[in-house]
Amino acid sequence: MKKNQHNGQHNNHNNNQNQQGADQTVKAKTNPDPIEKIEEVINEALGNGGDSKKDKDSMKQANQGDVKGVDGQGGKNPKGPRQVKKPNSTRTIVNNLLGSVIIFFAIIALYTYTAGPSIETQVISITELANDIQNDRVESVVVSEEKVTATYKSVVDLGVDVATTSAGTVAPIKKETKKEPQSSLIETLANLGVPAEKISAVKIENTLDRGAGYWILNILPFLIPILFFLFIIWFLTRSSRGAGVQALSFGQSRARMTLPEDNKVKITFKDVAGAKEAKQELAEIVDFLKNPKKFIDIGARIPKGILLMGAPGTGKTLLARAVAGEAGVAFFSMSGSEFVEMFVGVGASRVRDLFKVAKGTAPAIIFIDEIDAVGRVRGSGMGGGNDEREQTLNQILVEMDGFEPNEKVIVMAATNRPDVLDPALLRPGRFDRRVTIDLPDRSDRLAILEVHAKNKPMAEDVHLPLIAERTPGFSGADLFSLMNEGAILAARDSRTKIGQYDLIQSIEKVMLGPERQSHILSTREKELTAYHEAGHALLASVLEYADPVHKVSIISRGRAAGYTLKLPLEDRKLQSRKEFIDDIIVSLGGYVVEKHVFGDLTTGSSNDLQVATALARDMVTKYGMSEKIGPIALEATGGRAMFGKGVGDKDYSDAIGKDIDDEVSKIMNDAYERALKIITEKRSVLDAIAKALVVAENLEQKEYEQILVAHGIELKKKDVIVEDPVTIVG
Repeated sequence: MKKNQHNGQHNNHNNNQNQQGADQTVKAKTNPDPIEKIEEVINEALGNGGDSKKDKDSMKQANQGDVKGVDGQGGKNPKGPRQVKKPNSTRTIVNNLLGSVIIFFAIIALYTYTAGPSIETQVISITELANDIQNDRVESVVVSEEKVTATYKSVVDLGVDVATTSAGTVAPIKKETKKEPQSSLIETLANLGVPAEKISAVKIENTLDRGAGYWILNILPFLIPILFFLFIIWFLTRSSRGAGVQALSFGQSRARMTLPEDNKVKITFKDVAGAKEAKQELAEIVDFLKNPKKFIDIGARIPKGILLMGAPGTGKTLLARAVAGEAGVAFFSMSGSEFVEMFVGVGASRVRDLFKVAKGTAPAIIFIDEIDAVGRVRGSGMGGGNDEREQTLNQILVEMDGFEPNEKVIVMAATNRPDVLDPALLRPGRFDRRVTIDLPDRSDRLAILEVHAKNKPMAEDVHLPLIAERTPGFSGADLFSLMNEGAILAARDSRTKIGQYDLIQSIEKVMLGPERQSHILSTREKELTAYHEAGHALLASVLEYADPVHKVSIISRGRAAGYTLKLPLEDRKLQSRKEFIDDIIVSLGGYVVEKHVFGDLTTGSSNDLQVATALARDMVTKYGMSEKIGPIALEATGGRAMFGKGVGDKDYSDAIGKDIDDEVSKIMNDAYERALKIITEKRSVLDAIAKALVVAENLEQKEYEQILVAHGIELKKKDVIVEDPVTIVG
């Protein structure tokens, strides 16, 4: 930016002096590029708005390769196949138009320069010409049908005026007149009384303009503009020829193919951390692709389709690539949304072309990411029965049925919404094997962190097991982002190694967002926020089934003015009713403190109330944890598939709905009373935590536990349980 400002000042100086011929460069904000300005005007006229600018920004983004870890974003970061960048059509048209105008003016300037000096011809009557011939002023005459051009003698002593050209030279004057076409010039002059000897003294030349030059000179004034506009049209449409070729290949597959010989992007199971069960399931697919004869001889049929299911960021795409890398086969990858276009039949055509190419390069793996984009339940009332998405799905079903028993092409797909897929897609013979990829546990998180830390310089104080312990619920993608944010934070502070502090700060940044240091609270707001967070922390430390507190802060992050970080002692797969009740009580801690300590309520508890109410309603309607309603599931986890989400129809009466509302209200009120009782009994602890927060703004686990111990509150510790071998019966 400093360089641009310096250039702008230098050019302003040149403009004031108006003596130097250096190139002028001004700042973009004060004097924008004229091409960009014209481009903005064209975009506004066409109604494109900021699309051109978005296209320019999207062209600057580089293709990112997959990385290692369970989420598909690990440390290897190999680059995938390069994609062709689409040019900015509006800017191309503007550039071509300006180029055409410049060429046009250059042609005009060249013609003017080469045409030579021009003399204005004076028009006279035939009588005047006869008088001039009689007075010996005319040197020669050129007759062309009725047109007569006379060249006068440039003799000064005869009193004949001479003409001066634009080049400064002296040339004789030419005058034009017209005669009757039926009579010759000699007859006309004789009739006007010119003596025969005077006529014979003038050189008379007759020309007939019927040759090529005549026609060229007459047609050229009309032909040049036509040729010029044809040239402009050709010049403007030259850049769009690629689009025409693309239109012809509209129905061809756009799948990205990775060959087994490409070691730069090859990924194997060694590069995937965690997901042990998923890799064991997929190992059979690898064995079939490597040794199909072993399965065929015994009469076994390998699954035609494998559906990878899991939360976003758990590594579904990476596992699919690892299967292809382990088996050494071609890998065709395509997103489900890439099949569907605005033109009917394009998606089905691309499906046919994709399967045709894959069969030609067998053994191969076809991977369809986000298959729920085309594989949703049919007949949902969107687009009727012949919409483009359903035709694409029908073609996928037909192609998967068309596989031969020994066809060495396997279809893999990934989705995080298996509940919305069409049943025909999940029946045996299609996607009949489903591999679930869960969020990584503590040991898997540690393995993923070690993968991401391979190519990063780590300081001596880095303790990855602690980071794995403080990141429950993190996916592989979250862990990759955590390590990347830690590296960015270290580089921002000009440090050459990543420290433990960087990783701890990155955990909170990934979970809550960056610190908002400009969000300064007033003295009263700071005190209120401190008491609010102290209420959450105190209840979490006192309640038996609540998770222990690891950090309390009143520094704004994301949309939160403060936060209390609670982490479980160990990873849990199931949650009990007592744990849910304690979570609701902890969520009401800030609300209770505001009401009974300050005698007022703020908007800071709005999100706490939403979370607590939603949890209480799920307890009643989904988990059967209400004594009054009983073991009845009144709401499913998802509804009928429409517009990308579940649309649940109420499956219970209004009377049951009232009972649900009463039970939710009872759970919330009981939690409120328990929270109020604890806050009242532990008021001294609450004040101590709040005062420490006002002073320090952040309380780490060690500092916070010191306050608890000083007030006689027992700390929560992890129970050491010796697990016996589990025997499965039934």
